[in-house]
Amino acid sequence: MAEIFREFLPVIIVGAIIGSFTLVFVLAFLALKKQKEDMTDRDRKMSDAEIVTRLLRYAKPYWKNFIAVFFIMLFSIAYDLVSPLLLGHIQNTIKAPFELNYLFSIVAVYAGILVVSLICTYFQAMILQQTGQKILSQIRLDVFTHVEQLSHEQLNNIPVGKLVTRVTNDPNAISYMFTNIIVTLAKNSMVIVGILVAMLMINYALTLMVLCFVPFVVLFTIIFRNFSRRVHRQVSNATTDINTYLSENLSGMKITQIFNQEQTKQEDFLRRSDNLRKAKHNRMFVFGIFRPMVYMLFISANLCLFYFGAKGYIQETEFLGQTIDSAVLVIFYGYISRFFNPIQTLAEQFDMLQRSFASAEKIFTILDMVPEVVDEPDAMELDEIKGEIEFKDVWFAYKPGEWVLQGVSFHIQPKQTVAFVGSTGSGKTTILSLICRNYDIQKGQILIDGIDIKKIKISSLRRHFGQMLQDVFLFSGTIRSNILLRKDGVSDDEVMEACRYVNADKFINRLEKGLDEPVRERGNNFSAGQRQLLSFARTIIHKPSVMILDEATANIDTETELLIQDSLERMKSIGTMLIVAHRLSTIQHSDNIILLSKGKIIEQGSHQELLKLHGRYYQLYTLQFNKEQLQKG
Repeated sequence: MAEIFREFLPVIIVGAIIGSFTLVFVLAFLALKKQKEDMTDRDRKMSDAEIVTRLLRYAKPYWKNFIAVFFIMLFSIAYDLVSPLLLGHIQNTIKAPFELNYLFSIVAVYAGILVVSLICTYFQAMILQQTGQKILSQIRLDVFTHVEQLSHEQLNNIPVGKLVTRVTNDPNAISYMFTNIIVTLAKNSMVIVGILVAMLMINYALTLMVLCFVPFVVLFTIIFRNFSRRVHRQVSNATTDINTYLSENLSGMKITQIFNQEQTKQEDFLRRSDNLRKAKHNRMFVFGIFRPMVYMLFISANLCLFYFGAKGYIQETEFLGQTIDSAVLVIFYGYISRFFNPIQTLAEQFDMLQRSFASAEKIFTILDMVPEVVDEPDAMELDEIKGEIEFKDVWFAYKPGEWVLQGVSFHIQPKQTVAFVGSTGSGKTTILSLICRNYDIQKGQILIDGIDIKKIKISSLRRHFGQMLQDVFLFSGTIRSNILLRKDGVSDDEVMEACRYVNADKFINRLEKGLDEPVRERGNNFSAGQRQLLSFARTIIHKPSVMILDEATANIDTETELLIQDSLERMKSIGTMLIVAHRLSTIQHSDNIILLSKGKIIEQGSHQELLKLHGRYYQLYTLQFNKEQLQKG
């Protein structure tokens, strides 16, 4: 008994080491599983099968490319399967008297297979990269298009930095899955199966010995998969958090500097950056454990191979009834290396695969958001509208139960100018948003030319509206591109005519490049008044039937306000005009003035009619008039 123990002592030691590591990993896995059950995870969880199924839909249009890659891959696999046999044959050849030409021929065959494998690998990589980039572009387009369809309420609830991450970073991780992981997994699977078949045909006894290590590989892989998915989700969340923070604080950097909060923001950024560092450290730690464990199994298999094989060869004994010679040892050493290499590579593939799955899960979370404002099945296109608008007992709330509008009803005739006034939070801007169907009302009805706006396609409805807001948004580009917004078939003369119509030509003509003057991010190289005049020109060039001005004259100097007032007088003849303004002096010539308070209409009529009522409008006007007189004095 003692003699048998001594004889198999190396194998027992190897088994004990592997068993110890296995026990530690199983206990760690059980602890992780219990922690998952105890913690409340708000992140959405999708199974790997569901993620793969949805991702493969993007690959379906390119199935011919993947089939071509599959056949090319078969040639590259031939090298992994045939090369150990050739090396074993060379071993047998050089043991006995041989002809040098015969040896050269075997080496030439080996080199030929290697060259063919390299060429196949090149074409395989090229096809996959081209296909992967097409899939990547489609995913980005789908995410961006879907985000465009979300309602204002949904967009308000999603940080901009998070959306930027979904459109940019996350698809990059998924691209690697199509360009590398899928094909590599398929290739490695076929290599493993092919090697097992070859080893069984050469020496089933040594093959059974190698297979003893497979259950441990499978177990370690399963455990790693759970840890890997967890840490990849942490990295993804930390990356999104830091992108969101950057997007918000870079936009608000002026406020940070004004209130001397640079140090506080640095500390906040450092904390988020440290969270990302820790998450990536955890990912590296998990990956750094798994691959050495697989390598340990590879070394252990080789040790057992040399122990049993060399022992039987030197002592001229059989192992499990089969004779082992030097050629078999060489072949099996080559096969074991090629058997464990794909499994070791699998560690890297799992690392990237889990990163792809974590990114895909985030993307699908966005894509699964159902737009709250959508076209009705029988929605119609409107080629033109007259501009008649009617609210019938409209109730609306951003949050359930917190009514912003309560039973609002009014009727606007085509080409009328109607102003909405009232204190902050009275519902003025909300009315304008509802007319454009940025939100859907809870009760009541909104009609355009006698047609319920829900029966009109959203794109068709908004095409007839021109909105001029207090905070004008200009895109990076030129003055021309910001006015046209890619509207085709418009000449420079027409653009300048629109600019002259709204008095924007005066400052444009003073610019060195005129309409080609560069516009920096958000138009910060222009004053508030200049941006407002450009928004007027943008509206005019698109020829709207209904114009909406939401505090368009706020926060601008007196000289520019006079230009804007003159522009407004000209624009009244274009179509129906809806105005929200705090300065009552700017709306005196409106056909109808609607005064709102706490979501209800309390007064409406012309300027003179409301003054005669001596009601709330009269009080507001008198208060503003006296204030302006004091400022002038």
